[in-house]
Amino acid sequence: MTRTYTVETYGCQMNVHDSERISGLLDAAGYIPVTAGEQADIVVFNTCAVRENADNKLYGNLSFFAPLKKANPAMQIAVGGCLAQKDQVMILKKAPYVDVVFGTHNVGSLPVLLERARIEEESQIEILEALEHFPSTLPARRHSAFSAWVSVSVGCNNTCTFCIVPALRGIEKDRQPADIMREVRTLVEQGVIEITLLGQNVNAYGVDFGDRGAFAKLIRECGAIEGLERVRFMSPHPRDFTDDVIEAMAQTPNAMPHLHMPLQSGSNRILAQMRRSYRTDRYLRIIDRVREAIPQSQITTDIIVGFPSETEADFQATLDLCTQARFSAAYTYQYSKRPGTPAAMMPDQVAPEIVGERYTRLHSHQEAISLSVNQEAIGKTMQVLVTEHEGRRDAERSRMSGRTEDFRLTHFSFNAEDIARPGDVVSVKIGEAAPHFLSGEGGKVRRTRGGDAHQSRTVERAPDPLLLGMPSTRS
Repeated sequence: MTRTYTVETYGCQMNVHDSERISGLLDAAGYIPVTAGEQADIVVFNTCAVRENADNKLYGNLSFFAPLKKANPAMQIAVGGCLAQKDQVMILKKAPYVDVVFGTHNVGSLPVLLERARIEEESQIEILEALEHFPSTLPARRHSAFSAWVSVSVGCNNTCTFCIVPALRGIEKDRQPADIMREVRTLVEQGVIEITLLGQNVNAYGVDFGDRGAFAKLIRECGAIEGLERVRFMSPHPRDFTDDVIEAMAQTPNAMPHLHMPLQSGSNRILAQMRRSYRTDRYLRIIDRVREAIPQSQITTDIIVGFPSETEADFQATLDLCTQARFSAAYTYQYSKRPGTPAAMMPDQVAPEIVGERYTRLHSHQEAISLSVNQEAIGKTMQVLVTEHEGRRDAERSRMSGRTEDFRLTHFSFNAEDIARPGDVVSVKIGEAAPHFLSGEGGKVRRTRGGDAHQSRTVERAPDPLLLGMPSTRS
């Protein structure tokens, strides 16, 4: 009997993309995805190590599987990703029934490790300290037929004091442009119409081979591919953000008018403590230049609340910058002490109750800004790439969801006979706005190759990292 599997993913888009590769590897090894509602023979946890609650979530879920594993010893549990790279043997100490622990640099070893654990009847640990093969050479089971992620690099050369990711994923390693463009063209030939270029710090791309303008060139090359309708990227670092990227965004028709650029704090003193290597004036100048070149653009960001020594004045500076920047969304996080990072050893750690209170205030403050920004869209007609069908509300009306060109989640309804498919583009007249989404009335439906691709095969529904509140690849 063919064995089944499921992959549980925590973390950023990079982890979600890695999970697509894990699924592809298991498919190639002869396993099949588990049917919804059934227990899988193999459970893989692809983990994150950025915040403490990721640890708690993993170990809580592992404890849930302990009695299942005891009742069915043939069931296998594997733990990979950043937390596996960090904790290694600790995982087996806390959960000795785990069969395989693998790191961020050896995803491709998983099928062999599972088979070895089954034959030898003992747990396997394999953690490589450096990347041997770029993971994009591995097979992948994509969650969407019309939208895909393409990694331009792995690793990070930044030294942010709060972040453990560079220690787990290693220094930045760039793919060759020809390899990236070959993957993009192959995906487009398969029906993909939207590509998101991924990296821990995408606009540092090219440092490996000495071309500081390489990322802007990638955007322009994507613009020349017939059939590729939308190009996005995540996440840039303000330190490395240059005018050639802004020009490429403005001059490339399929480059979408959305920029997700992590801020982390509105206080220059805290940014220095974070070792972020830019200050708020530079950050705001970048936003101003983007909006001048691309007036219809929307800006989203990441912010950390409660970094060590953050005062009320520092926090107020963050609130003030949000007011000035008018982000369409800000994904906010409570600072989490991560062992092994410089910030974990800093004095003046902020009390949890203060961090929680500031987090609540920032969330409310930004929600009001997001609502105001979204209300400006009322009355406008926007082009929405359909991502899912929400089911019929009645016999005559249907409701769907998708993303505008500037990446705002949009719900819309329309006459049942005009129904669109996921992967199609619908003209939606916006009638209402909320802090986290727009809503309106669907109009003209444009059939796309993406919709054709969706119809031609069954795909799993992808978790939306932005809706999960984890947009950043931690740059």
